[in-house]
Amino acid sequence: MQASGIDRNRSKLNRYSWMGVYLLCLLGIMLALYLATIQIDYVWRWNILPKYFYNQTQITITAKSEGTVASISTEKDAAVIILKTTDGETEKYKVPGTDVWVAEGDTIYPGDTLGAYKEWRAGLLTQGLYLTLKVSLYSIIFGIIIGMIGGVARISTNPAAKWAAMTYVELIRGSPLLVQIFIWYFVLATLINELLKKYSIPEISAVWYGIAALACFTGAYVTEIVRAGIQSIHRGQIEAARSLGMTGFQALRHIILPQAMRRILPPLAGQFISLIKDSSLLGIIAVRELTKATREGITASLQPYEFWFTCALLYLVLTFTLSMFVQYLERRMATQ
Repeated sequence: MQASGIDRNRSKLNRYSWMGVYLLCLLGIMLALYLATIQIDYVWRWNILPKYFYNQTQITITAKSEGTVASISTEKDAAVIILKTTDGETEKYKVPGTDVWVAEGDTIYPGDTLGAYKEWRAGLLTQGLYLTLKVSLYSIIFGIIIGMIGGVARISTNPAAKWAAMTYVELIRGSPLLVQIFIWYFVLATLINELLKKYSIPEISAVWYGIAALACFTGAYVTEIVRAGIQSIHRGQIEAARSLGMTGFQALRHIILPQAMRRILPPLAGQFISLIKDSSLLGIIAVRELTKATREGITASLQPYEFWFTCALLYLVLTFTLSMFVQYLERRMATQ
């Protein structure tokens, strides 16, 4: 009994000792980074970052036609400008606040500023973060759908479904994601948008082609994860379900998949974390996700260190949050 208590104390002391080693290593890395940065001629300006998350922007109201300012009145904390055009028609412009730049009787030309107001808007990094979340979320949802269908098809006894799934997996996994994004944007997008334009249908934006590329890429890996998860369940479970009168689909839905999900959650989490990081490649097709927004911020401010550290931290927050959520799902499924 006493020996057991001594062993526990030694184990705890050993654990705390190694935690101290870890903290010392972490502090050493941070110190080395600091010493390296002070050796170069660089001025840190962390104070410029807040405006790239949220800032107050001046919005200008411009005239659409040529004419003369007929009247200026006030309506619910806004200035109302009535413009009488050269065609004899009237145009109404509303400027929030009282910052009006014209007076009655002024001659106005198209593009002239009539007034301005200030509005709080999301900054460059916030917009990029939002788009990264949007792209990742849609890609994960579509990737799961594709992967579930492909995983079931991979173990199907139907040769057409099985070989179609195998061809899809090998094609996608055998080529780089960057090449696939180029194909989706420069080849498929051109063909599809030309057909849509021919029938007067609005074109599809680059964001959705980026989502399609990421979803198809992720779906191929999810297909193999689902296949491996299903095949890891003992075949006797299927035979037992069939002996109870269940169809193959019912056995898969009620018996096999619930058990397989517990086993495939960890690899799925790893794949989805990779997907969030892979979304940074969409900047090459003019999608302003987080990495592209960071590059634009660096171009405007000439402060690369602050922006790249912030970008890395934001990606870490996204991936860590997803990892914690998947661990929560694992615990919930383990108790059911």
